[in-house]
Amino acid sequence: MVQARKVSAHDEPLVLSFMDRGGQIAVEQVANDFGMSKGQLADTAGLARETLYRTARSGTIKTQSRLREMLEIIGRVAEWAGGKEQAMAWYRAQPMPAFAGRTAEALVKEGKAGAVRDYLDHMALGGFA
Repeated sequence: MVQARKVSAHDEPLVLSFMDRGGQIAVEQVANDFGMSKGQLADTAGLARETLYRTARSGTIKTQSRLREMLEIIGRVAEWAGGKEQAMAWYRAQPMPAFAGRTAEALVKEGKAGAVRDYLDHMALGGFA
């Protein structure tokens, strides 16, 4: 018999922990939580540095999508990386052999977050890098 597993706040996807009541990613909260300025966060997500300083621009579909992609990837690796801070370090600096040594950050900046998610799915299923 399969037992239902109790879901805790720890099981909540990382991206949801940064959403405000309107369903938008709270830029200030993300920046503060990762110890970055809004400009550094924008750079990490592949956005123009000034984008996250303007409320109207930080709420656009493109900006919110890019932040969501970044947080989803960080959330996927946080458990095996040792936490969200370590996952951010992995995202920004770890070269991936399957992508000619490019990092997840570089791939997200190129609009290839889907390829990173597919790679992580492949690895989670026991595939090789």
